[in-house]
Amino acid sequence: MNFLPDNSILSLLAGATLAVKLVMLFLGCMSLWSWTIIFFKFFTIGTARKKVMAGYDAFVAAGDLSKGIKGLGDKEQSPLARVSSLAVHEFRLLEKAGINRERKRLLVKDTLRRVLKQGISKEMRGLTRNLPFLATCANAAPFIGLFGTVWGIMHSFHSIGQAQSAALATVAPGISEALIATAIGLLVAIPATIFYNYFLGKLNEVESGMVDFAGAFLNRAEREIAWADKPERG
Repeated sequence: MNFLPDNSILSLLAGATLAVKLVMLFLGCMSLWSWTIIFFKFFTIGTARKKVMAGYDAFVAAGDLSKGIKGLGDKEQSPLARVSSLAVHEFRLLEKAGINRERKRLLVKDTLRRVLKQGISKEMRGLTRNLPFLATCANAAPFIGLFGTVWGIMHSFHSIGQAQSAALATVAPGISEALIATAIGLLVAIPATIFYNYFLGKLNEVESGMVDFAGAFLNRAEREIAWADKPERG
């Protein structure tokens, strides 16, 4: 049974006012871009999480610092490998610096801590890129759809005034097209809200894993670097 023989969704969209059509087009673009971000982040964040968890376990299980770093894998694939690479590079620079060993010993802990923190922040910035757009869709899309609804209802009341009739057949098309704008706004906002919160939870796991790795890296470096934990004898 067809309850809307003359007012299908497509016919309502075709008969909508220009303002409502523009609202729907804008919401459609928002939806397309948000789903693109969702699919991309679902892959990148999921992969990063697996690499971080596996890399941390491999690092802890390794016999020494050098083997632990090698166990992290390729820098192109592993966030922990990139973070450790920054720390090793900074350590090499400190090791070659023209200062005495006692001064190096005092600097190495804070230096490595800062570099590890910077590396984690850089990785998190990459993983969170474009996520604010999902939050924008979640917050703004319902109101954009509501604007289309209000505009459509205003148009319906204008049609009532021109027709000098409040019959349902006169106002129903305009109200229907107005409500479709709200529905589209909700269809954009709901997935954006769900996946934004989902990604935040996964990102917290990734960040926690990298922070745990940084602590393990720093502890192992302090234990295994010969000149870092022994004062210079005069």
